[in-house]
Amino acid sequence: MEAVLMQRAAAAAVRWGCVGEAATGGAGQQPAGVVRLGAARRAAGGAVRASRLGPVRAHVSEERSREAAGEAVALAEDAVRLFVGLPADVVVSDGRGVSRPRAVSAALRALKLLGVDGVELPVSWAAVQPGPGGWFEWAGYRAVTAMVRDAGLDLRVSLRTDGDALPEWVADAAAADPDVLFTDRNGHRREGCLSFAVDELPLLVGNSPLEAYEAFFRSFADEFKDLLGSIITDVTVSLGPNGELRYPSYPPGSNGADGYSGVGEFQCYDKYTLARLKRHAEASGQPLWGLSGPHDGPRYDESLESSAFFREPGGSWKSAYGEFFLSWYAGELLAHGDRVLAAAARAFGGKPVELSARVPLLRGSRAAEAAAGLHGGYGPVAEMFARHGCTVMACGVEARLDAPAEEVLARVKGACAEHGARLAAESAPLAAARGGAGSAGVWLSTGRTRPRQFTYQRMGADFFSPGHWPLFVQFARALECPEEAHADDLPGGERLTVPSASAAQDGARAVQTV
Repeated sequence: MEAVLMQRAAAAAVRWGCVGEAATGGAGQQPAGVVRLGAARRAAGGAVRASRLGPVRAHVSEERSREAAGEAVALAEDAVRLFVGLPADVVVSDGRGVSRPRAVSAALRALKLLGVDGVELPVSWAAVQPGPGGWFEWAGYRAVTAMVRDAGLDLRVSLRTDGDALPEWVADAAAADPDVLFTDRNGHRREGCLSFAVDELPLLVGNSPLEAYEAFFRSFADEFKDLLGSIITDVTVSLGPNGELRYPSYPPGSNGADGYSGVGEFQCYDKYTLARLKRHAEASGQPLWGLSGPHDGPRYDESLESSAFFREPGGSWKSAYGEFFLSWYAGELLAHGDRVLAAAARAFGGKPVELSARVPLLRGSRAAEAAAGLHGGYGPVAEMFARHGCTVMACGVEARLDAPAEEVLARVKGACAEHGARLAAESAPLAAARGGAGSAGVWLSTGRTRPRQFTYQRMGADFFSPGHWPLFVQFARALECPEEAHADDLPGGERLTVPSASAAQDGARAVQTV
């Protein structure tokens, strides 16, 4: 398996490199045999602009370029750093070891050979804190970090506190009091998602969820303080469902990436959120508005046209009551994000690492954004992130953006630029296969949507399958040389197609990788 991965990566490096260079080892250089990819482009004024995939922005030295072209080199400082997500189960459930370590090591070396900058490591709160005491288990994550360091890659870490990352002792508290979970108007609870209204209530063995989050963040910061800013360059904290700053407005059982067309439901019917709504309405001089959520609120699968609340014209959301409710609902979301980012800033204060958090890239209508809590758009979110020095991570991005999705991403970037927040992006699962061939990844090189870094999700058997790996190589190539990447130029000359599920499974069995 290791030989197969390394052979594929080496072949991709040789065939796809605009400019390739084999390092020879020695101080300050790559280990022998590592091929680094680069692109030399002619910039304005005749200079050669050098860019690359990998930790250093220029692969070709200034001296070599001048010898070859007789011109100066301008470094591509705006190049997008490329990360790949590690498997969600890379660390075993008790946090003490690594799943399939030899396969993980081979995969890391293959990514390094291709020229990827680094990998993203999802860290489960449930795995590292199995009990309510102050003891945390970091052995498995320490081991993965050492493997990433040995492979010569950077690491960004995602600290997960939602869904299956919710510890059993927290789930026990939810079982004892189901109102700590998000609730829709039919009384359906959202498992694994604590309501924002309970952030500061002492529900978890005398501590609040916010205090528990901060203890988790602080334990990580203390355990890995020797690697922060060197191997670990970025830490992403979870702000809600799927780690995103949003309400779980999508249908139960959906992860929000299934392309459902409904507007979504409001999640304000647990007793704690209703109490906050009641107090807010009374303070606003409209006590009757605080008795419940909107009586004509949308259903999960209801279209914009059929929703009495959101329809145009005449929908309740344009009334005084609608503005009152949506402003309050969005304000509760922003207040939660502000509290969690403040806790993260305290935990990582003074440490040389960048903080980031995810926001949803909602491709639907403004009504769908409002149902997810983003009434008012991305501007208030970007302002709040900037205040905490936190990078905005737009997630769920496809390899090929359609016009509506590109417009949303451009709006997110515009909001970040206006308020001084950094922008990064994260893909939908196996984005190249979902997006197909051709211009996949080219949007990453356009100023209108270009983020500072991009994380491709996620490694696993399908990632290294014969059906997907060439697609990813093309995606990486398009990120580096968008004007030259084309399906006809794939290694071997084959034309890409989206792999079928059976083909991906067959490839996974053949490669037997992570």
